[in-house]
Amino acid sequence: MHKLRHYENLHIPLWLLKDTCWMLQWKTFGIVMIFPTIIVAAVITVKCWRQKDDEFWINLATCFWIAANSYWMLCEFSHHEEIKNYAAIPFIAGMICVTWFYIKRLLLDKKNNTIF
Repeated sequence: MHKLRHYENLHIPLWLLKDTCWMLQWKTFGIVMIFPTIIVAAVITVKCWRQKDDEFWINLATCFWIAANSYWMLCEFSHHEEIKNYAAIPFIAGMICVTWFYIKRLLLDKKNNTIF
């Protein structure tokens, strides 16, 4: 678990740096930052999946969120904002993952007669 926390702590500044580049219109660096941000998010997700951790669904949602966010950024950087609405597909996939996470949590808590 300690090693997973290390990846999570690394992931946050990568994500913030990518989005800061987007905000400041630093196109090259922003595009470069997509790769480490997605890679670390994917590593976290795979580690949770292998550990049978129910946080897998939240981390998968994060992967979808970053993918959607990166696609949107690329659309703006390349002046193709007319197609940025396709980012809704991974955003919705992420919301489905989060919904599934909470449904499973509620059902498990109901079974165990606890609340979160």
